[in-house]
Amino acid sequence: MSGRRKIIRNQTTASRFSSSKTAEITKALLDTHLTPSRKANGALKLQSVGVYGGVFLLIISLVAIGYRAPGSQQVASTVSVSEVTPQSAEKASVDQLIASTVATNLAETINLPVAGNLRESSTSLYIKSQLAQNDTEIISKPQIVQPTANGRDILEYVAKSGDTVDAVAAQYGITAQTLRWANNLSSDALNADTKLIVPQVDGVVYTVKDGDTVESLASKYKADPTRIVLYNDLEKTAISKDMRIVIPGGELPENERPGYRAPVAPRSASGGTSSGNFNVSYSNASASVGNRYAFGNCTWYVYERRQAMGRPIGSFWGNGSMWKYSAEAAGYTVNKTPQPGSIFQTALGGAGYGHVAIVESVDAAGNVTLREMNYAGFNVVSSRVISASDVQNMPYYFIH
Repeated sequence: MSGRRKIIRNQTTASRFSSSKTAEITKALLDTHLTPSRKANGALKLQSVGVYGGVFLLIISLVAIGYRAPGSQQVASTVSVSEVTPQSAEKASVDQLIASTVATNLAETINLPVAGNLRESSTSLYIKSQLAQNDTEIISKPQIVQPTANGRDILEYVAKSGDTVDAVAAQYGITAQTLRWANNLSSDALNADTKLIVPQVDGVVYTVKDGDTVESLASKYKADPTRIVLYNDLEKTAISKDMRIVIPGGELPENERPGYRAPVAPRSASGGTSSGNFNVSYSNASASVGNRYAFGNCTWYVYERRQAMGRPIGSFWGNGSMWKYSAEAAGYTVNKTPQPGSIFQTALGGAGYGHVAIVESVDAAGNVTLREMNYAGFNVVSSRVISASDVQNMPYYFIH
């Protein structure tokens, strides 16, 4: 308690000093710049008053806040070290340091009596800022920020109904491409409850294999080896098999990207170009409760896919050609705007069965990637791309 009383008396002394110094500096400024001849000729010019008034207020404010009387330093020295804790220690912000330096330079330029005191205060703030940076804190503007321990961890996210790759990537501040690569996603439409891994920086998530080195990975994925080491804290621990790391700024080779297939002769068809079939193991017994569509048909597959995304549709919408009308009657939005997860439909009404598919992605040019069943064969799931011009000009609709 005695130490605290001394500190309080010290602060009171500093406050009184600030008042006396205010008067002293005011007198010094007036005596220096109000010469007898100018008093006889009239008042100060408004410009001079503004300049010196601004300097005066800046310096006075800093003196009042930061000055400690010489006697108070002796009093403070009697306080035991145990009474000064890191939590109570004064910390310097960038604003304080810059303001103090400017005020000190001004005071020395015009030879104010408090120049020495300001120089000591400015030096003290600089030392505090250096101590803060060498400790566990980072000096920032306008306050000191504690770095988070998990800022580089790979996070996990469980997809919800209606989620898309773009939406989840934007939520975490990374690109959609990074999220696709990390989870081997060939579709932007996410199934509900899908577990995703989310790196906190753009690049490649990689599981180390035998023989891998930082240099070989940096070369293969076009990345900076120094960034790989620093980001994954590999300064003391070498990479080892099965270690999962992030390669910041890395780029996946074409043959490692999701959905890659070795080049084959494409199969042309009306309404798009086929880009390969998928091996599927669907059976009628695997149908979801409520799926009343014919097994192996496009309608059966679309019902299952929407159910998995958490965006179910009706069980009795009829043939594909009738889905637009059934969807509108059920309150669904139907328009010409494709979005990941929406239903693609062609051949409205009439005697034909029509066709439906799922929109997996839409690129920047507006080209649409579809995934569908029974287009390339019964119970076969395939993928194709519809051009942006066909999307707008052909009788295609999208059910959301």
